[in-house]
Parts: sequence; C-alpha cells; structure tokens
Amino acid sequence: MASGAAISYRLRARDGAARSGVLHTARGDVDTPAFMPVGTHGAVKAMTPRQVAESGAQMVLANTYHLSLRPGEAAVEKLGDLHAFMCWEGPILTDSGGFQVFSLPNKEISDAGVRFSHEVSGERVELTPERSIEIQNALGADIIMAFDECTPFPADQTLAGTGVRRTLSWMERCLRAHRRSADQALFGIVQGSTYEALRRECAVALASLDLPGYAIGGVSVGEGHELLCRITSFTAPLLPEDKPRYLMGVGLPEDLVAAIGFGIDLFDCVIPTRYARSASVFTRRGRLRLTHRRFRRDAYPIDFSCDCEACAGGVTRAYLHHLFAANEILSAILCSIHNVRFYQRLMEDARSAIAAGDYDAWREEFLAHYRETA
Repeated sequence: MASGAAISYRLRARDGAARSGVLHTARGDVDTPAFMPVGTHGAVKAMTPRQVAESGAQMVLANTYHLSLRPGEAAVEKLGDLHAFMCWEGPILTDSGGFQVFSLPNKEISDAGVRFSHEVSGERVELTPERSIEIQNALGADIIMAFDECTPFPADQTLAGTGVRRTLSWMERCLRAHRRSADQALFGIVQGSTYEALRRECAVALASLDLPGYAIGGVSVGEGHELLCRITSFTAPLLPEDKPRYLMGVGLPEDLVAAIGFGIDLFDCVIPTRYARSASVFTRRGRLRLTHRRFRRDAYPIDFSCDCEACAGGVTRAYLHHLFAANEILSAILCSIHNVRFYQRLMEDARSAIAAGDYDAWREEFLAHYRETA
C-alpha cells in the first residue's frame, strides 16, 4: 500500500469483465470479490465477532445513522473507535446514513441536506454531507461513504436528475469535510436510477475526482433482477479499472453471481442473517424454509457440501425445525452461521473460477442447480 494511502487495490486475475483482486488496508487484506456481513448497530445479528471471522468474512459493514443514534459517535470514539467497540480487528466500512434517512417518513430534502424526526427524541434534526462525514470520521472505519441522494424506484428522469446533481454537489462537500484521508478511504456513489445517460454523467464526474473507490447505489430499492443487471453492467465499465467497485445493498445469490460477471468487487446485504432469523437457509440447490413440516424428521444437515459449524457439527434440519418451533435463539445463531458461511464460500468459489478462467461456466453451473426455493 502506498505511503499515506488509506487503501489500495491490486488486480490478480480477469476473466472477461469478472475480476479477482485484493483490497489492501492497514487492518488487513480483503480478497475480492468479497461479501461484507452487515452489523447495523455494530454487531452482525446472532453471531459473535469470532464466528463472523471464522466464516471467512474479512470485512464487515456498520451503519452510520443507527450508531449516531445509539450510542452516539462520541461514545464510540471515546471507547477507542468502531474496531475496539465491535471487537473486530479487520477492516470496517460504514455507510453514510443516506439510505436510512431517505427511507424515513416525513423527511424534507433540500440542497442543504435532509431534515427528519430523530427516532429517539422525536426532535427535528438535519443530516448534511458535512455531518455524515463528521460522524464517520469519529467512528473510525477504514472505508467511509459519501452522503448521496438515494433516488426511489420508480423515479421519473427529472427526479433522478435532481438526485444526480445533489449527489455530485454533496460529494464535493464530503471531500472538503473529510479530515482523515490518510487512514479513511472515502468512496463516491453513482446514482441515476434506471437512466443510462444519468448514470454515465454521475460515473464520469465521480471518476474525474480520482477517489479511492466507487460504489453503485440505487439498485436495491425494488428494481428486480433484470433492471439490476442492466444498470450494473452498464455502469461498472465506466468506473476506473484500478479502484474497487462496490454494489450497495445487493444480496441474493443470483444477483451476486451476475454482478461479479460485470466486474463488481464488493457486496453487502442483511439478507443472510435476516433470512436466517426467519428460518430461511441457503444451499447450493436453493433456499430452504426450515419451519416447513417436511423437515420435522429430516436427519440431513442443511447442506452436505457446507463446512460451517452447524453442517459439519452434525446439526440436522429436524433439530433446527424444532428450535424454531420452540422459539429458541439457537435457531437464529446456527442458521446465521450457516448463511454467512454460504456467502463466503460463494465468493471463494467465484474467485477460484475467475483465476481458472472459467467464470462463465461456473456461473451457469451454479445457476443450473440453484433454485429460489429448493
């Protein structure tokens, strides 16, 4: 890693647009493509930090907005920064809080920022690009995100164009507000809804700023697989080859394997742990809903091919069915461990396929066997 640089990216292999590389950070390397488990409040739900690390995850994500509400960024900073607070030694990425704020009711959006009701106190507060960066500087993550306008779907071209204009203006303000460029990499976010001209405008403008990395936003707000693929395949090639590319909030396996084929390096989503808590587990043959009565006497592991603590440890589908029926918290723990490991194995296999030069064949074989519900 270059002196004074918070991160750097090195390409290892390419297979068409798909690429495998390594993201170098001061707190360790991240092999890409990589999936980051989400720790919204500073914890990956139903998993200890050690279990997250043992899954193969090398970097995690935490939520700026929620951590600013509780316990507050000042408390985290006083306790040593987010790494110490979470007991996570590896790299961390924090989002800007924009997605959460734009999802709130009764918000007021202007060029200055967003006004909304504080979830805890109820008072009207404002989140601006400067405030978002101030919070993230205090939290101390390795990668931080610019404050952008997350355009809803569907959106007409005028609304999407306003979002791009604000996103670019706010990016400049984020750069001016950033006080820790030596040890925190600030990524920009490409917006533009489903309009290719707007995506191009945003991507080209951000690329001219020579940022440490780039994200594609606004593709996990209801577009569906087909539009996600069209937007991502168009936008990814517009971003610099020598910088990491991050597709925000996308997490279904079929979406991930498609996006890797378009040249995406980083992913995050709550799906693995959220689905686990509702008894949905991922296998190479598709997704299982363990509360279904057909699993009451099923002596098989979740997935024979899996090496996670649950599958390799002899935990059966019948036992998990019982745990969910009994409302035992162990059900969520074991299924979360499995699902997060499934996603890490998916990334490992994708990296191997790219290195071998047969990513397209691997993707087609995976999709041929994978069904949404097995």
